[in-house]
Amino acid sequence: MLYNTTLKEDIFTNLANLVINYNQWPKKNSMTISIPRFWRRTLCMLYEFLLLLGVWFIASFIFHFVFRDPTAIYFKPLFQFYLLSVAGIYFIWFWTHGGQTLAMQTWKMRVVTVNGNKLSTRQAITRYLFAVIGITFFGFGIIWALFDRDRQFLHDRLAGTRIVKVEN
Repeated sequence: MLYNTTLKEDIFTNLANLVINYNQWPKKNSMTISIPRFWRRTLCMLYEFLLLLGVWFIASFIFHFVFRDPTAIYFKPLFQFYLLSVAGIYFIWFWTHGGQTLAMQTWKMRVVTVNGNKLSTRQAITRYLFAVIGITFFGFGIIWALFDRDRQFLHDRLAGTRIVKVEN
């Protein structure tokens, strides 16, 4: 069977360009981006955890009001799933509505796509799930940033997002 070599070359070239250009940073002269240092992002995460404790406190009160039997066999796994869901709703809503959680507003940071755009709901969900997995495994997703060429957390790398400084 004969193939058109030009068509094969075009397909190969387009495929190679797609692989090479996937998830690359935009050119420096197309937009000015300032990426916060590792320690600043880590401190922001610690502050975020303190704020999340308050959200979880209110959510726990509601959960215990609805499910009154803490000795039931379903209680603990359901409660853990509920708290993860509450945290997910908190993060996903803030990331898709302005790109900043309360802690990120305080520390003047924003989460954006690699192109500098607002996150889609799908990207926010992906980022959250990978962040939970990365933090659960002894903080591997956070430590990853120390070795990443762009100093990104693993969940940012996998979700196609990044943290940038908010300029006044």
